[in-house]
Amino acid sequence: MPSKNITFDPDSGVPYGVNLTIYGGSNFDTTFNVTDNSNTAFDLTNYSGSAAISKSVAIGATLGITTAFTVGITSAAGGKINISLGSTSTRSLDQGRYMYDVIVAAGGTFYTLVNGNIMVVPAVSAAP
Repeated sequence: MPSKNITFDPDSGVPYGVNLTIYGGSNFDTTFNVTDNSNTAFDLTNYSGSAAISKSVAIGATLGITTAFTVGITSAAGGKINISLGSTSTRSLDQGRYMYDVIVAAGGTFYTLVNGNIMVVPAVSAAP
């Protein structure tokens, strides 16, 4: 399971950019290790998370949510949040470029934590 280190500054209003690759028909799973500006684990206690993929059709245009990730805060005090998709979900994604974002919320305030592009690479052959 790959993990990505990101810095979260809720005052900046700017998400951290991370590009990802999903292989069709495979389980997808990645963890974001979230730190604050002083390189200390960002405490995600009392936060919830959501994440989704949208197929990009042109610059500035999307078709809406294509699929949603399963999101889990695996270590609130340690600043770890995980996103995943099962093989059935990745198999149904068409090849190409998508956009995604991970949103966290606490106390009615929402922050886009991370976003970027996802390249979906199709499965070459079916699993045995």
